[in-house]
Amino acid sequence: MTAIKSTLDRRTFLRNSILAGGGMVIGINWLTGCKNVSGDAALTMPKEWFDINAYLKIGDNGVVTIFTPNPEFGQNVMTSMPMIVAEELDCDWKNVVVEMAKHDPEKFPNAMFGQFTGGSRGIMSKWEPLRNAGAAARHMLREAAAQAWQVPMDEITTEAGVLFHKNSGKKAGYGEMASAAANIPVPEKPVLKDVKDFKIIGHSQKNVDGKKIVTGKPMFGLDYKVDGMLIAMIAQPPAFGMKLKSFDGSAAKAMPGIKDVFSIKTYNDGYEKAGFDTNAFPELVAIVGDSTWEVMQAKKALRVEWEPFSTYTETVSAWGNTRKVSVPAGLENSTDHFAKMEALAAKPGKVVRRNGDPEAAFKKAAKVIERSYSCPHLAHNCMEPMNFFADVKGDKVKVAGPLQAPGFIEPTLSARLGIPAENIDIEMTRMGGGFGRRAYSHYMVEAALISQKVNAPVKLMYTREDDMTNGIYRPAYHATYRAALDENNNLIAFHVKAGGIPETPLAADRFPAGAIDNYLAEEWSAESNITIGAFRAPRSNFIAGAEQSFLDELAEAMGKDPIEFRLELLKRAQENPVGDRNDYDAARYAGVLELVREKSNWANPPAGVSRGVAAYFCHASYAAHVLDLTIENGKPVVQKVTSAIDCGIVVNPDAATNMTEGAVTDGIGNALYGEMTFKAGAAEKTNFDKYRMIRMSEAPKAIDVHFVKNEIAPTGMGEPPFPPIFGALANALYKATGKRVYQQPFLGDRAMLG
Repeated sequence: MTAIKSTLDRRTFLRNSILAGGGMVIGINWLTGCKNVSGDAALTMPKEWFDINAYLKIGDNGVVTIFTPNPEFGQNVMTSMPMIVAEELDCDWKNVVVEMAKHDPEKFPNAMFGQFTGGSRGIMSKWEPLRNAGAAARHMLREAAAQAWQVPMDEITTEAGVLFHKNSGKKAGYGEMASAAANIPVPEKPVLKDVKDFKIIGHSQKNVDGKKIVTGKPMFGLDYKVDGMLIAMIAQPPAFGMKLKSFDGSAAKAMPGIKDVFSIKTYNDGYEKAGFDTNAFPELVAIVGDSTWEVMQAKKALRVEWEPFSTYTETVSAWGNTRKVSVPAGLENSTDHFAKMEALAAKPGKVVRRNGDPEAAFKKAAKVIERSYSCPHLAHNCMEPMNFFADVKGDKVKVAGPLQAPGFIEPTLSARLGIPAENIDIEMTRMGGGFGRRAYSHYMVEAALISQKVNAPVKLMYTREDDMTNGIYRPAYHATYRAALDENNNLIAFHVKAGGIPETPLAADRFPAGAIDNYLAEEWSAESNITIGAFRAPRSNFIAGAEQSFLDELAEAMGKDPIEFRLELLKRAQENPVGDRNDYDAARYAGVLELVREKSNWANPPAGVSRGVAAYFCHASYAAHVLDLTIENGKPVVQKVTSAIDCGIVVNPDAATNMTEGAVTDGIGNALYGEMTFKAGAAEKTNFDKYRMIRMSEAPKAIDVHFVKNEIAPTGMGEPPFPPIFGALANALYKATGKRVYQQPFLGDRAMLG
């Protein structure tokens, strides 16, 4: 067994523990452990137990409740996280109840990523704390039993929520020992199970919210309502680069059911923004009324005048750094974006990594291969548009809705309302999609400002058009790759230069850095007033496809099998790495390529099928895909995707498989169709009639997911399978059509296909 030091001190434990009705309650600071979910209405609830955030609770009948501090938007951490606690507690999974905790920065300190869902950090960051929490509770139960039965604790065993002393034949359920266990000191080094002894982790469990979802139970922000609640909507500038000049709400205010029309400003003047305070249009016109329909009609009657804004500078303080950000004036166009990116790509960039003498190697090369790749902005298009409930009464605030990062937006809300953070109650609902968009929770602040103004509970609702034209978008990117070959077709130098509007996608220390003697990486960026933000696997979602497409083309020029070529580079990186900043494990990277080669039967594709491969490392995990496609009626049809993932220990295989399937389908759709364009600062695609997304009939006919088996602590899962599918699809398209694709979307006007 493995022992780790507990970070639960006795004082903290006793402060958060309470004996009530024969039940033991273990409060767990999230930094030391704690999370999430499950519920079964058939369970018989204890007669009495105490309810607080961030804890493991055991009732007098052995029922266990685990609260989750982190919001859920479909990645199923509400099932996986309690599985970790239940495993170390050694309880019966059928007796576990899971509930969502409210935001509570005292119980769940924000230490960087408190109650935050995003970045594929959920299981990865909570793995040790959750195990520690369950193991500590199990130790205390065993010690309580040992004292009650006057036997050595080492002789006490547990199984499925029952304590045993085999020599005497005594046994007791956890509920019977909970009261006594509550007085046991927290162990300094709770003993953790060996991986080989896991009974819950690694075995698929059904989504604990599954029944609620399929039966339409109220779970999402749009479901939230209270008596007397009003509906609010907003009118925003029609284009980026514009701001509110004036408005006349008299006609709208005179319409049936309308309570008020007024303007709001999300931030106070001179406010120093935090990392997630991105907001496309901080000054809006709000319309408040009795019903959605009435407010929508009144919005049409508004008379609003907008005007261009001048270039301005704002201060952003995030992740320990404070910087000045220039927001340029002007009404931007996508055509200008691409022209600007191509011009910047032709100039020297900022050198962020150099190994060897790449310039000299390129000069003496027998052959140089150079290719450029680009992509447009993308909209998130969460199934559930932005919405939030707010009820501001005096110096008390209640807000509820879908958001990814409550700890990051609460200080902003507090500063804007002038109300102490301790007086703000944030309730998190299940999200109808997140993908990074709901990390930017300006809409929560807007809802609270509206409620404060009308002195009533309000639900703010964005229409789909509001949502799609407000941002936050995936940036537009551009990358140029160059490779130098000698007279024997050996790779002697590699150069990547990448940038975007308004950020670079480059990760200079990732593969193939470390595998080539002469390596150069440069980056650049261009200012923009179009708001951007995290999009599933930020930056990686573009650069992976570009890199993996180029590596395939390079392998072909060298006369090598695409997988073998990558494995050769990885072998070099493993056995004799270049530089000491490589941020990937070459052996694990090679492992997913070897696994996907085996499982896809790479060397023997089905007749009539064109096949592409790609692999990538991000969010501490490794993913590889082999994509099989055919061309039918002039359009690509994905027959099958074989996936290999190394994310360490897989807590809930079904959930991890589902995330891979979703990432694959989502990636294919974005690669083929995803595109947000701008003309005179306005988003041109305002709803799904114009913004093309993948359809059910276009999803892969089969997705075969395999996981590398190891005992490495879990790493990222929600995002890593997403980036490499772009490259696998591009490489398969080349095999099918003989044409390389260099621009996303692959079936768009700028691409070679279509």
